[in-house]
Amino acid sequence: METIIILVFVFGYLAITLEHNLKIDKLIPALIMMAVCWAMVALGVDSFSNWFDSSKHALVEGFSSLMHSDKMHLVEETLLHHLGKTAEILVFLLGAMTIVEIIDYFDGFSTIKSYVKTKSKKKILWIFSFLAFFLSAIIDNLTATIVLISILQKIIKNRDTRIWFAGLIIIAANAGGAWSPIGDVTTTMLWIGKKVTTVKLIEYLLIPSLLCMVIPSFIASFLPAFKGEIESDVEEEEKPKSTHSATMLYLGLAAIVFVPIFKTITHLPPYVGMMLSLAIVATFAEIYSRAKFSMTTYNDEESEAHAHHSPVHSSLSKIEMPSILFFLGILMAVAALESLGILFNFASTLESTVPMMGTELHGKGVSDLVVMILGVGSAIIDNVPLVAASLGMFHEPIDNELWHFIAFSAGTGGSMLIIGSAAGVVAMGMEKIDFFWYLKKISWLALVGFVVGSFAFMLIRTLI
Repeated sequence: METIIILVFVFGYLAITLEHNLKIDKLIPALIMMAVCWAMVALGVDSFSNWFDSSKHALVEGFSSLMHSDKMHLVEETLLHHLGKTAEILVFLLGAMTIVEIIDYFDGFSTIKSYVKTKSKKKILWIFSFLAFFLSAIIDNLTATIVLISILQKIIKNRDTRIWFAGLIIIAANAGGAWSPIGDVTTTMLWIGKKVTTVKLIEYLLIPSLLCMVIPSFIASFLPAFKGEIESDVEEEEKPKSTHSATMLYLGLAAIVFVPIFKTITHLPPYVGMMLSLAIVATFAEIYSRAKFSMTTYNDEESEAHAHHSPVHSSLSKIEMPSILFFLGILMAVAALESLGILFNFASTLESTVPMMGTELHGKGVSDLVVMILGVGSAIIDNVPLVAASLGMFHEPIDNELWHFIAFSAGTGGSMLIIGSAAGVVAMGMEKIDFFWYLKKISWLALVGFVVGSFAFMLIRTLI
C-alpha cells in the first residue's frame, strides 16, 4: 500500500510540474493527490508497520501491534493536526492577499510609479531590482512581481525591452522573499512551523539574498539590453487615482510588517496578528470609501449595492483561491507521506548516501550539497512541496542553520527557470515570456546569484 501511495504522489507531482503542457490547473492534481493518499492511508492502515507522530517528531512505538480502532484514532488525530497546521498558513495567506488587494483597490501602488523619473535603462534596472527586493519582503514575491510588472508596462512600451527587466525582477523578488518571514510562501511555512525566527532569518539571509539580487543586476547592467535610454512615449491619460492611495499603501505595508512584531510580543501564531492587521486596514478602507457598513441587512438593495463598491468585499472577491487550494492539497498530501514515516526514512537515506561538501549543517551531517540540490530542484518542480517535505524529513531545532539554508535555497533557486517560482509563472503569464528565451537569457544570471548567495551564507554562518 505504501508503494501505491508513493506512486500516487509521484504522478500527482508530475502533473503539477507539467501544468502548462497538460493545460490543467495544478490545484486539480494537488487536491486529487491529497484525497487519494489519505484514502489509501485509511484503507491500508492495518498493513503499515510505522506511524510518525508529528507532534512528538518520532515514530510511534509498537504501532503494528495496535488494534484497528486505535490505529484509526491515530489517523484521525494526525489528519486533524496537519489540517490545523495547514490552516494556519492558509489563513495567514488569505489575510495578506486581502490587504494587498485593498491597497490595489485604492490604486496605492501607483504611488511607486511616481518615484521613477529617469529614462536610463540601467538606472531603471537598479530602481526596479531594489524595489522588487524590498517590496517582496513586505508583500511577498508573487504580489511584488505583479505590481512592478504592471508599473513597468506603463513606463516601458516596447515588450522586447520590457521582458529583460521582467527577468531581473523575478530574480530580485525571489531573493527579497527569502530573507523575510512574510516574503515567500516557503519561508512563511518555515516561520509558522517554528523552524526559523524573524531576527535570525534576517541575520543569516539578508546579505546572501542581497548578493543574490545585486550580482545578477550588476552583470546585467553591462548587457546590451540595458544600455541607452527607453523610448519616449506620450503618456496615456490615466484614471485619477484615489486621494487616499498613498495613505492606504503605507498603512497596508505597515500592517503587514506589524505581524512579526505582534508574534514576538504575544507569542501567538502569525495568523492572529494578520487577522488584526486586516481588520485595521479594512476599517480604514471602509471609512475612506464612504460606504455604509451593514452586517445585519439581508437581500435588500442597499446591502447589494454596498457589496459591489465596498473595498473589502471587492478585495475578497479577487483573492486567488486556486493558489490557496493548491497549498491545501500539496501540504496535506506531503503530510500523508510524513505520517507513514516515508519522509523520515528518506531523510536518513539521503544523509547517508549524498557526499559531504563544505561544513556540516548539524551533527547528523546534512551536507550543503543536499540543500543546494533542493534549491536546484525548486527550479524544476514547485518549491512548496519541497519545503513541506523537508519539514517532515529533518527535525533540527528552531533557528538551526539548516532551516535558514533551506529557506534561501528554495526561495532563490526557483529563479533559475521561469516555471520554478510563483513570481516567474505570473511574469510568464503577464508578458508571455517564452520558457526557452528565459532559459537562454536569464537563467545563467539567476544561477550565478544563487551560487554566490549560497557561498555567502556558508561564510556568514561561521561568523554567527
